Amino acid sequence: METYRPRRSVLYVPASNDKALAKIAQLACDAIIIDLEDAVAPADKIAARAKLAGIFANRPNERCEMIVRINALASAWGADDLLAAASCEPDGILLPKVDTPRDLLEAGDVLDDNFAPDSVKLWAMIETPKALLNIGAIAELGRDPASRLNCFVAGTNDLVKETGILATPDRRYLVPWLMQMVLAARAGGIDMLDGVSNDFRDLDAFAHECTEAAAMGFDGKSLIHPAQIEAANRAFAPSTEAVAEARSVKEAFALAENAGKGVIALNGRMVERLHLAQAEKLLAKAAAIGS
Repeated sequence: METYRPRRSVLYVPASNDKALAKIAQLACDAIIIDLEDAVAPADKIAARAKLAGIFANRPNERCEMIVRINALASAWGADDLLAAASCEPDGILLPKVDTPRDLLEAGDVLDDNFAPDSVKLWAMIETPKALLNIGAIAELGRDPASRLNCFVAGTNDLVKETGILATPDRRYLVPWLMQMVLAARAGGIDMLDGVSNDFRDLDAFAHECTEAAAMGFDGKSLIHPAQIEAANRAFAPSTEAVAEARSVKEAFALAENAGKGVIALNGRMVERLHLAQAEKLLAKAAAIGS
C-alpha cells in the first residue's frame, strides 16, 4: 500500500520568481508547484525552464512534494518543458489544458521513453469544458498505475473564462462542476484539489471557501500566496473528534468477538466494514500530517 501523502495546501511558485523560490524551505505547505505556465510571462519561459535543474538539485526537504506545472503540450514550450521536468524527477508533473485521456497517455509515453522513474506521477488540470465532458474517462486512468495519473487540480479561473459563467463569492455556478470533479476523482482513486482563491488578502473568505471545499470532498486546495497555507492546512486536516471516532471504529473491529464480522454495533449505531476503511484512511491522513 502506498504511503499516504497529505495535499491540504498546494502552493504555486513561479519558476521565474527567485525571491519566492528562496523561501520554499520555510513554508508549511504540503506541496509546491513550480509553475512554468500561467505565472511566467512568455518572454521569460525559456529562462524559467532553465532554472528547474538548480531548483531540484537544491530541493529543501522530502516532506514537501515538489510538482512542476509545464505549459500545454500543444504550445511552443510544452514539449521541452516536459523533457526538462522529467529529467529533474519531481514527485509529479502537472499538465494544463487536459481535454481527453489521450493527453495524459501521450505525456506518459514521453516519460516512459525517457526512462523517468515510476515515482514521477502525472497531475491533470481540469479547466476546459471538454475536460468536464470527458472527465469520467480521464479519471479512469487513475486505476491503471502505468498511466501515472495521481491527482486532479480544478482550474476554476479558466473554467469561468471558457464558459462565461458569473464568478460569485459563493461559487454557486461552479459548484455542480466541482462536485462532478470530486465524483470522478473518487471513481478513479485519485486525489482532487480545489482551485485557487484570487483574493489572497481576504483570509476570512478564503478560510470559508476551504471549509466548503473540504465538505464537498476535496483533498486540499491550490494556493497562490503563502498567507493562505495555514487556513488550508486547518480546513483539510481531520478534526480531533473525527480522529477519536475513527480510532474507536478501528479498535472495535480489532476485538476478538468482532473478528470476521461485516457489521457491528458501536455506541448505539451500526458500523460496517466500509466505515472501517474510511476510519483507516482518516487515521493514515492524520498520522501523515502529524509526522
